[in-house]
Amino acid sequence: MNIPQLTPSKLSKLLLTPLLISAFWGSLLNPQAGMARESFAPSEASLAQSCNFTDWVAGRQYYTGNIVRYNGSFYVAEHDNPGYDPTISTWFWEPTSCGGGGGGGGSCSYTDWVAGRQYYTGNIVRYNGSFYVAEHDNPGYDPTISTWFWEPTTCGGTNPPPTSGFGSIVSKAQFEQMFPNRNSFYSYEGLVQAAAFYPAFAGTGSTEVRKREAAAALANFAHETGNFVHITEIAQGEYCQNSAQWPCAPGKRYFGRGPIQLSWNYNYGLAGQALGLNLLNDPDLVARDSAVAWKTALWYWMTQRGPGSMTPHEAMVNGNGFGETIRSINGSVECNGGNPGQVQSRVSSYQSITNRLGVSPGNNLYC
Repeated sequence: MNIPQLTPSKLSKLLLTPLLISAFWGSLLNPQAGMARESFAPSEASLAQSCNFTDWVAGRQYYTGNIVRYNGSFYVAEHDNPGYDPTISTWFWEPTSCGGGGGGGGSCSYTDWVAGRQYYTGNIVRYNGSFYVAEHDNPGYDPTISTWFWEPTTCGGTNPPPTSGFGSIVSKAQFEQMFPNRNSFYSYEGLVQAAAFYPAFAGTGSTEVRKREAAAALANFAHETGNFVHITEIAQGEYCQNSAQWPCAPGKRYFGRGPIQLSWNYNYGLAGQALGLNLLNDPDLVARDSAVAWKTALWYWMTQRGPGSMTPHEAMVNGNGFGETIRSINGSVECNGGNPGQVQSRVSSYQSITNRLGVSPGNNLYC
């Protein structure tokens, strides 16, 4: 039987009798539903381990796969609906044991993430092959933006550890141990996502070389941001240089933002061009989107020589040493005796991270 989905406007025009008829037909279509509603009553402890649910709220938007608790029983949304009573019809809701989930994933229920869709605390989504649980209600924010809104979850062990790239060199646990007081904007997930855009980053050469490059990048990025505390530059200078190709947009400022503290209008223009983003007209995107911020840092790391003679990536994979990464990032200010204290700060951070990763720092640490 083909039962049409009701919209809120249509539902508001219906009388109680048709609703009761809908419930009646739902019970005929699924004669076991009544028994199921009475039999599913797992303990809170087992529920915490088997699925994520919220208490049903009338008028709240629910999406296929959402699980709710209603009058002590549990129901999974079979179709999107604007908060219909779970007992109205099995077209919208189906009783569940809260053990297997309606959206897949083995031991949890999830839906594929959709930008702009309203999500509520406890909702689980799949995004770029990984799973995230909503820590707070949000209107469809990118799951990698901030751990304030989303937290990675294994969804029953379906997220295997990365086997290549940065994620296979530095685990989330190691990243969090290195930078326990970082701003949540600088998420591990955002970095892994950005690294996938540049697979050669921490993915070139032997394991030893890959570890050194990951450590070198983290050390420099940490230095630029005060151990990943500051998203934007404190001084916030103008950094606008006359350029026919990359003219400064009216009202926009190009001070440092993100892990590399991307500065100057031409750098925003070049990075945006490489990443397919209009950063020249929206430089603040680097301070709003974690993945974008990490991508701008890796864009510089992988492609820009700055005041040096090679990219930071080339310096590490070709064995030129950590000192050359400093030269490519801020060599005109710090190297050749310009600011030995800042150089030592970067080197000390690099040595600490390589120690955590179980690799020697190599030669040529200074510039």
